[in-house]
Amino acid sequence: MTSAFWVTGPGQGKIGPAGLNLPGADGTATVRTLFSGISRGTESLVFSNQIPESEFQSMRAPFQEGDFPFPVKYGYANVGRVIDGPQGLQGRSVFTLFPHQEKFGVPVSALNLLPEGLPEERAVLAANMETAVNGLWDAAPRVGERIAVVGLGVVGCLVAWLASRVPGTRVTAIDVNPGRRATAEGLGLDFATEARSDDHDLVFHASGHPAGLETALSLCALEARIIEMSWYGEQSVPAPLGKAFHSRRLTIRSSQVGQLNPHQKPRWDYPDRMQLALRLLRDPQLDCLISGESPFQELPKVMASLSGKADEPGLPKASDTLCHRIIY
Repeated sequence: MTSAFWVTGPGQGKIGPAGLNLPGADGTATVRTLFSGISRGTESLVFSNQIPESEFQSMRAPFQEGDFPFPVKYGYANVGRVIDGPQGLQGRSVFTLFPHQEKFGVPVSALNLLPEGLPEERAVLAANMETAVNGLWDAAPRVGERIAVVGLGVVGCLVAWLASRVPGTRVTAIDVNPGRRATAEGLGLDFATEARSDDHDLVFHASGHPAGLETALSLCALEARIIEMSWYGEQSVPAPLGKAFHSRRLTIRSSQVGQLNPHQKPRWDYPDRMQLALRLLRDPQLDCLISGESPFQELPKVMASLSGKADEPGLPKASDTLCHRIIY
């Protein structure tokens, strides 16, 4: 047995026992967790019981234990070291899509070896980077395009950072929180707190708030594309499709990491995409996306604070948090 973080009710969680999930086959490995990352948007929805019943199956994490709404062991950003397994893997640092748990067993096929040059501490961003990569694949940004990213959580920051590396692009990173300026500028991005022009060819929306979608629409030029990367759970989203939506012939497309872009499928699979995400994380510039860290035993209080269910001194607040790292 080992210990894991469980969501036990709406706005409630605890550290409780969990199995190692070891079937005993030769193709499995045991991993001791070093760090895990909180995917604040999705995990807050799980913690707050905001997963629609219609999405109970599609929103399952790869190694989730229990069923929605609760009790459930949820998460997908785990960095650890192999302590038992096939020869050649023991002692290797790995990323897995495993929840917050001290020690666990998984099939060897679920291990993503960290590439040389990627620190274990930064690798907790891998799932977010994979989502950002998929968003870029869905958008297919072109050389020289004028691009806006609305919402600078971790995914939004990574999307803007990737897009800014397409030659000739003009990328504007937008968030209503002025505290995001330092992070955006640390990533080499132009920052704004409001929409300033409607000449964009491509707009990513990643704020998780309906008002952000309205902002995204207001930024669009003729024939522009909007990539909707927010997931709202049970929240209703009034899409403002009046004004210039039809006359400018705008397109809104969803992007979700659970599927590969159809144009990539003939040549790419999920492990390929994850390895690409890990290689991209070798840039030390991305350390600014880790906004804080806490010990594993404090995770129930941390999740309550990040979800707005508690307000205690010394705990991270949602408005200030990007990726919050858990230390084991």
